[in-house]
Amino acid sequence: MKQDRTIAQSLGAFAAGPVDADERMARFVRFSLYDWATVGLAGVDEPVSRASRTMALETATRPDGATVFGGGRTAAPAAALANGATSHALDYDDTHFGHIGHPSVAIMPAALAMTETRKADGATFLDALAVGLEIACRIGAWLGRPHYEAGFHQTGTSGAFGAAAAAGRVLGLDADRMAHALSLTATRAAGLKSQFGTMGKPLNAGFAAETGVTCALLAEVGAQSTPDAIEGSQGFGLTHAGIADESAFDTLGREWLFPGVSYKFHACCHGLHAMLEAVRALLAEGLNASDVEAVTIRTHPRWLAVCNQPEPQTGLQAKFSYRLTAAMALAGIDTAALDVYDDETCARPDLVALRDRVTVIADDSLSDSEAHVTVTTNASEERSAHHDILALTDIDVIEKRLREKSRTLIGEDEAAALWNAAEAIEGSSGFSTLIGRMGVTAPS
Repeated sequence: MKQDRTIAQSLGAFAAGPVDADERMARFVRFSLYDWATVGLAGVDEPVSRASRTMALETATRPDGATVFGGGRTAAPAAALANGATSHALDYDDTHFGHIGHPSVAIMPAALAMTETRKADGATFLDALAVGLEIACRIGAWLGRPHYEAGFHQTGTSGAFGAAAAAGRVLGLDADRMAHALSLTATRAAGLKSQFGTMGKPLNAGFAAETGVTCALLAEVGAQSTPDAIEGSQGFGLTHAGIADESAFDTLGREWLFPGVSYKFHACCHGLHAMLEAVRALLAEGLNASDVEAVTIRTHPRWLAVCNQPEPQTGLQAKFSYRLTAAMALAGIDTAALDVYDDETCARPDLVALRDRVTVIADDSLSDSEAHVTVTTNASEERSAHHDILALTDIDVIEKRLREKSRTLIGEDEAAALWNAAEAIEGSSGFSTLIGRMGVTAPS
């Protein structure tokens, strides 16, 4: 980053400049678009989705506005808010551990709303996604984990900056106005972890998307902000417990951070996924639930305060339980399906018995993306597996798992239609297909 520029000015120049996404970045942008649309469709009937859609459509001011998941059109800021909340309603969207949040649910609704209302093309949309997703990751890394540990939800905070860049890219803002859009975002970006477990969590994603759109639109018509609104003495970073890690911007424009994104292949807390993948590996080697005498799960200590419900009684609690989800996986239950997380599953005698053979241990030698599982069999044999969810980098395997997830959530025909739309997004037909599919209610 050039020393004579503020962060907003440097990021603005990047966002307004040439987009040179390499093949891997381009692939992951499409993967995330497909995954985002899938979970948005699957979540259209969630209470927060219905509430945000009702609000958005009641404030509709133009019939040619932006499409909302579940049907209808409204003004771009309201559509971005509703679509952000809807796509995060199931908490089944992508996660970036460098960003420390969920980037797609903030950036994609903002870019989509702007692309549709300004009648931009699919290629512009993809460029906007690339710069928006990347900037969200860079700001997230600059703020660092202390920002998150202080109580801020980086999906809502870092995500808002990415949303502003994506919206501004579609609007064609020059570097100066893009910098003002990002600086204006600094005074509006928000999101608290205290909202976790309530509708406020997915709404944080919606608010980030709406903030990005609004700030980009204001910058387009000449609104200005202090240039150092991000890193200044009373800027966003210092007032929001950021660590100001300047190395976060060292490779900006030369390397892409976003392809480090991790996708959820289980409908539960991301902290459980490494463990579930390790169990999956043991099952693939021939382990059966009837063989299990005891299970030991080692995980990063951070997760014990997040997803270690020892005896869950409800479907929601089940999504945050190492012991029960391990038992579910060992018993052959598809943990990618939404409907298996219910009160009946929590009370099943065979699962409760298996759950009570599971011990969870904190291990600070593991990163927060790793888990180690050891199963002791009835024959006193030990079988172990280790998994790091960030180690999954094989493009073909990721595609296969994403398409399986989509079929599970919204059905084979709808999943195929979405995939085809994402693959053909540069052309008007692909973009139109994506928009058209958003108005469809996913199978129940």
